[in-house]
Amino acid sequence: MTSAPTTGSSLSPLAVVVVNYRTPQLTLQCLDSLAPELQPIGGSRCIVVDNASGDDSVSTLRQEIQRRRWQHWVQVMESKRNGGFSAGNNQGIHSFHAEHYLLVNSDVVVQQGCVAALLEASLRHPGAGAIGPRLMYPDRALHHSCYRFMSPGSEFLRAAATGPLSRWLSRWVTTLPHLETPTEPDWTSFACVLLKRAALQEAGPLDESFFLYFEDQDYCRTLRARGWSVLHWPSARAVHHAGASGTVRQATARRDRRPRYYYASRSRYFAKSFGTTGLWRANLSWACGRAISWLRETFGQKQPHLCHREGWDLWTHGLAPLSPHPPGEDQQ
Repeated sequence: MTSAPTTGSSLSPLAVVVVNYRTPQLTLQCLDSLAPELQPIGGSRCIVVDNASGDDSVSTLRQEIQRRRWQHWVQVMESKRNGGFSAGNNQGIHSFHAEHYLLVNSDVVVQQGCVAALLEASLRHPGAGAIGPRLMYPDRALHHSCYRFMSPGSEFLRAAATGPLSRWLSRWVTTLPHLETPTEPDWTSFACVLLKRAALQEAGPLDESFFLYFEDQDYCRTLRARGWSVLHWPSARAVHHAGASGTVRQATARRDRRPRYYYASRSRYFAKSFGTTGLWRANLSWACGRAISWLRETFGQKQPHLCHREGWDLWTHGLAPLSPHPPGEDQQ
């Protein structure tokens, strides 16, 4: 797939892409929040890409769009296969010519003024290729949305989960504190993100070999490597019903086994960012950190914090980390 399409015709100021996978009611809530945001922006459109849901998503969405008289600004596209987050968003991006593309998860509800604030940030910061809003949980508690890049060192801290080590090696802590002023993190969550057309043309499409997870971090690496900055804009706000459209967050919260695609994406991220040896370093660093947390669990009072069979899955999914074929749709 090529980068964002080029054309001699005039461009819309904004195209919104929402990927749906068996979440039609969440998608409708998302669209309901977008309707008043897009109304003042002439020529803006929203593309809902159904990622081969195999249920009544498409019929439900089209009926509701017709009933609510949204057909002049919302279009539903049916994908023949569930290629994952990147593939769905790429399909939406390439279907419409715009100066900006707003990628919004189906489980996100944008707050009043969010879209206008993101576009204002783009105008004020022409070098920003990706701009993310402040994310919140439904109870309005703050949701982390900007980070440092993951590294072998951060994998050590994640597995060890030891406060003194995290404070001592704070440069490897990935999660950044909540800030009230705009900042330039290494990467921002693509649960809701504004991408500039010019940045897409230089960086190319999202890597479709990531089925789900790590694609946002990977794409921000690509943008930054090409001279674009990543911007967190806290005055723009959106509510994220985190995990409502997938199983990874629920599995992590319960310490259950995560799905295969999560570890395949993790392995691809480390191999692509640091080379194959970097993936092994990340896994070895995780193992060293795990030794520390295991000792604390065995001889101390620490409660287990890792998922079932996590160590096994880290290593087994590192055997072919740069395979060009993404995991199948049965893994979502």
